[in-house]
Amino acid sequence: MKKMILLVVAVLLIAPSVYAVEVGGKNLPDTITVGTDTLVLNGAGVREKWFMDIYACGLYLKNKSSDANQIMSADEPMVIRMVVISGLMTQEKMVAALNEGFEKSTGGNIDAFRDKIDKYIAGHAGEIVADNVIEYQYIPGEGISVFRNGEKRTTINGLDFKKAVVGIWLCDEPAQESLKEKMLGK
Repeated sequence: MKKMILLVVAVLLIAPSVYAVEVGGKNLPDTITVGTDTLVLNGAGVREKWFMDIYACGLYLKNKSSDANQIMSADEPMVIRMVVISGLMTQEKMVAALNEGFEKSTGGNIDAFRDKIDKYIAGHAGEIVADNVIEYQYIPGEGISVFRNGEKRTTINGLDFKKAVVGIWLCDEPAQESLKEKMLGK
């Protein structure tokens, strides 16, 4: 029995932590693998609306950076991971928030991206519930993919569209300024 306890303690001390940070009561891993690349957690925060926590959000990059423009423009693998906190987040509210975010991230030039935005939003179809994990994975040459709970829903090509998606959180008029700062590791 004593040996078993010592073994368990040793394993716990030696094993690396699976999660880097707890945000809004949700755990975000310290790394995510996309293709052959291992991405590190750049920063994470909580999206709030009307004093309620909506989702925990983490930004994963090959190399940490606090330069929003460089991150949006880089043709490098990256991931934005959201873990839904509130059961009040519905698919309809998500679509409205995405449309508003695209309006801001494209500087009002939403018509140039309409077909891609429609395909992207279609990738969010279905009920959204607490603990859903929504990921946006960008792979150079392939595009940005929408995943829900590990299931790939759609992929939209183009670095310009990746910039529009990431801009929802990192542009000059982001979804939430404090979340932007946290995602940038500030």
